[in-house]
Amino acid sequence: MRIDILTLFPEMVDQALSASIIGRGREAGLLDIRCHNIRDYSPDKRRRTDDYPYGGGQGMVMQCEPLARCLEEVQQQADGHVHTVLMSPAGGVFTQQKARELLAREHIILVCGHYEGVDQRFVDECVDEQLSIGDFVLTGGELAAMVISDAVCRMVPGVLAERASFEDESHFSGVLEYPQYTRPEVWRDRPVPAVLLSGHHGNIEAWRRLQSLYLTRERRPDLFSALTLTRREEKLLRLLDQALEDGLV
Repeated sequence: MRIDILTLFPEMVDQALSASIIGRGREAGLLDIRCHNIRDYSPDKRRRTDDYPYGGGQGMVMQCEPLARCLEEVQQQADGHVHTVLMSPAGGVFTQQKARELLAREHIILVCGHYEGVDQRFVDECVDEQLSIGDFVLTGGELAAMVISDAVCRMVPGVLAERASFEDESHFSGVLEYPQYTRPEVWRDRPVPAVLLSGHHGNIEAWRRLQSLYLTRERRPDLFSALTLTRREEKLLRLLDQALEDGLV
């Protein structure tokens, strides 16, 4: 998997993506992440990449030319068009499904906006897609690019020890992940659920599925409404609700 990141702060991005699991994936040659400094492509002798917005208003806007020059050089290195994504609070919301779609492309370019945004002409001319990581505004697109890179790269075969490591996690299968426990068996009078100590894999799997469904229903009704439950799952949820109402859980 190759990801090229166009940014005003390549050192910040590269350092973050050189640590932990993603860093080990890069060292192993499984991930090819390259950070490009947009300032290096500015025609201005002071390496300026922004200017005042037409029509007035606060802040500065990133200029087309430095962005386009940087992008075009990356595209030329790739010998063809590469799917280009702009980090933008006005973009579509990034999801696990979108992470899988980007993974399937094998090579993507992430463009980090800054200041008050990017000249729309660059967006119209060069950008294939705009993505946001949530309904809030950051000082720049670097954090969003790191989030997206991490979410995509951890699914590359070999980056995680086992494929199940991410397939069981929240959002991968459309539900939130079940609660996790580790030693000791009792911590401050709080025991590990007995089913997890039973060694009965069928019961453990059923418990985890029920917990995932319950948490999704309570915390993310938008996700839960899109699920198709089996009759057994519906019955188990009703029994769990009754147990909670009776104070048995």
